Amino acid sequence: MRASLALASVFGLRLFGMFVILPVFAIYAETLPGGGSLTLVGIAIGAYGLTQAIMQIPFGWWSDRIGRKPVMYLGLILFAVGSFIAAAAPDIYVVIVGRILQGAGAISAAVIALASDLTREEHRTKSMAMIGSTIGVVFALSLVAAPWLNQLIGVPGIFALTGVLALGAMGVVWRVVPPVTDKPPVRDSSLMSDLKSVLADPQLARLNWGIFALHAVLMALFIAVPFALRSAGMPLAQHWKIYLPVMLASFVLMLPAIMGAHGPRRLKAWFVASVALLLTVQLAMPWLAGGVWPIALFLLIFFTPFNVLEAMLPSLVSRIAPPQLKGAAIGVYSSVQFLGTFAGAAAGGFLYSRWGIVGIVVPGALLLAIWLILAMGMQAPAPRAKGDTIASQAAGEPAR
Repeated sequence: MRASLALASVFGLRLFGMFVILPVFAIYAETLPGGGSLTLVGIAIGAYGLTQAIMQIPFGWWSDRIGRKPVMYLGLILFAVGSFIAAAAPDIYVVIVGRILQGAGAISAAVIALASDLTREEHRTKSMAMIGSTIGVVFALSLVAAPWLNQLIGVPGIFALTGVLALGAMGVVWRVVPPVTDKPPVRDSSLMSDLKSVLADPQLARLNWGIFALHAVLMALFIAVPFALRSAGMPLAQHWKIYLPVMLASFVLMLPAIMGAHGPRRLKAWFVASVALLLTVQLAMPWLAGGVWPIALFLLIFFTPFNVLEAMLPSLVSRIAPPQLKGAAIGVYSSVQFLGTFAGAAAGGFLYSRWGIVGIVVPGALLLAIWLILAMGMQAPAPRAKGDTIASQAAGEPAR
């Protein structure tokens, strides 16, 4: 329990650093030299995801060789340095450099691997669920806290705060997380051979496309939403009044899908229905021009299937992947997720600056339409033990 809570807090910090600027950065960037280009704004938001995508697999592989904690220390130092650079940035270009450094310390794979090292077999599912649940919690907290923090300390202060928290997280890793007594075994196969096996698996490829599309659409959305709320007459400092009830209500509305996904047929039905609903609401995005209440309704309908899919996807990856390739599969999945983060933010800024909301709607709908086709051909894994459902292993431990 101590290790799981400590590692969940470290994992959540990484996500907080990525999510917390989403509701406020695009408007703040207007005050920076170069910030008038929405393309550069999108790159600044998504640069974190690009370096995460590039470094996720090497950092995870490296943690097998030199140990989990040294890799986590290095990653947190890089994150802190990048945060302080972004805080002191005089223009949008230095912010991009800071975001690149923030993402360069890609420790997610090492955190998950360390949790696996420190938990017994019978408790590992609960530990992974605790870490995995931080995704939704931190995302909701970030959207609500960002406008308030922006009013209190500004975006530079938010960057500085995340840097301080990263240094504090190093202390948590050092003092709270127990040491690993047994070094994880190193497989004889090479990294490249494992990656080829994972990439060649068609079922994993469907899920990897899904997480790419999901996060690309999310990041592009948050290029448009802050401006839409402001145009509807809501000041930035009050945006939390939309985000808080939307996120709370979406978590409640997602429960029937998560609790009802028993057995492969129901699981697949809920999964495909969630993708279809996400595609439908993506096509309805032009409602963003209709005032505060239409925007709130849109976000509620968007985040309900989003949260369902965010919970289902990692669990399905770990259950479908062969046990001997689980680490490589999760590494690829994480890299593709952050690649979607970068692509959605960078492309979203470019497209929104030229074609407005339509420029975001059409490419996002295309990504989701392809995902819907792929999802309909998915082979959902059957539970291997009684009570083994998505709800019981939302963070991705394979069924037993």
